[in-house]
Amino acid sequence: MQESQETHISNHLEEIVAAVSIAPRKKLQNQLLQRALFQPPREKLHLSEEKAKSYASSHEYKKALHELVHCMALTRICYGDSHWKLAEAHVNLAKGYLQLKGMSLQAKQHAEKAKEILTSSIVPPYKDNTDVFKCSVELFHTLGQALLSLQKFKEASKNLTKAEILSKEMLQCGKIIKEEWMEIQARIKLSFAQVYQGQKKSKEALPHYQEALEYTEISRGEKSLECVPILRELSAAEQALGFHDASINNLVQAHLIVLRGTPSREEAAASAHAVACAAVASGRPEHHDVAEQYFQDSMANLKDAEGMEKAKFLSIQDDYCHFLQVTGQDERATSILRESLEAKVAVFGDFSPEVAETYRLLGVADLAQGNQTGAHRKLKKRGKQAERMCLGLDCKAGSRQSGDLAPSSPYCDIYSTLHHSPLVGFQIRICLNRCLLCLEEVWKPVAEYRECQDQDK
Repeated sequence: MQESQETHISNHLEEIVAAVSIAPRKKLQNQLLQRALFQPPREKLHLSEEKAKSYASSHEYKKALHELVHCMALTRICYGDSHWKLAEAHVNLAKGYLQLKGMSLQAKQHAEKAKEILTSSIVPPYKDNTDVFKCSVELFHTLGQALLSLQKFKEASKNLTKAEILSKEMLQCGKIIKEEWMEIQARIKLSFAQVYQGQKKSKEALPHYQEALEYTEISRGEKSLECVPILRELSAAEQALGFHDASINNLVQAHLIVLRGTPSREEAAASAHAVACAAVASGRPEHHDVAEQYFQDSMANLKDAEGMEKAKFLSIQDDYCHFLQVTGQDERATSILRESLEAKVAVFGDFSPEVAETYRLLGVADLAQGNQTGAHRKLKKRGKQAERMCLGLDCKAGSRQSGDLAPSSPYCDIYSTLHHSPLVGFQIRICLNRCLLCLEEVWKPVAEYRECQDQDK
């Protein structure tokens, strides 16, 4: 009996402890919910703006865009439909869209909406408001970037010119300080350079890249990470013009800046890889040592990597093998390619383009060394892989039964032709002519496969 009472008391105490521990938690949750529901719109706006900045700084652009949409809605609630603050919210949203690939049209639409709002809002008391003019500069620059992404270069240039003129007038009137003007100029000059580079006018782009870099170094510092993308784009323009020494030096400078920070292994590898590729692109023997050094640095960063990083390592290793072949080190290149084959099968799959290309290169190497049997075996395997890729058997659109394919699918044409023909290798060339989606490099392994079949007969 006593034991039963003790058990009852114990259970009762446990219920009390549970109630005491849960009640404050529920109360806190309710308080937070009420606070969120009854929080003033301006407080919510400020919170969303801070969240958007935080997400953007950590490169979480989709989350940032979500918050920017909230900001626009809350700005309309707080300030109305005709306030310059709403135009600013549209400009910020346009910038958010520009961070995402394929969203340039949305960015353009929001920038044009901002322009429409500003046109109607620049009346007293806004005509002398510095914030309105700053917003106008951002508007023209953002609209210029959106048009640049849409490859409307002439319109983009007009808007960038407006941003440049307006920012200069603001400096002359004392509405902004020189340091702030330099930051604005750096972004505008970079956009101008991109407009010219987008039209393959590297000579015209070059001075704008140089000015953008100069303004950025003055306003942000020579070792700032903001200099890195400018140095890389400047390097590409210099390479296009044949200024290989300057191109390599700028990429080396960018690489050193990256290493001063806390880069991930993939970032450090990509930076070193860019230097190596620029050295190879020069085609000059004096740059071979630079290429060797930076290829080794790049691969060292990803040597023990897994997953996507392993795929990147194998891609860099392929570029290194190409460099070795160019410099006459064929045996070393062949040895590395042969050793990489197992890893490529594990990462990309047995019927992947990466594995197929490796078999092709190994076959060509065997052929060059007079090893006809080895070359025949590798090129034959490469040819079968090319057939499989052309048939689309590894593609979600492909099926092992031609009846399952859509009549308009190019895979249907290829599969039905090959399926009913005993001369598979000979029919590939005919079918590829009809398939607009097949890339030109598919022809090489197919032709090699046909030659092997002819020799076999």
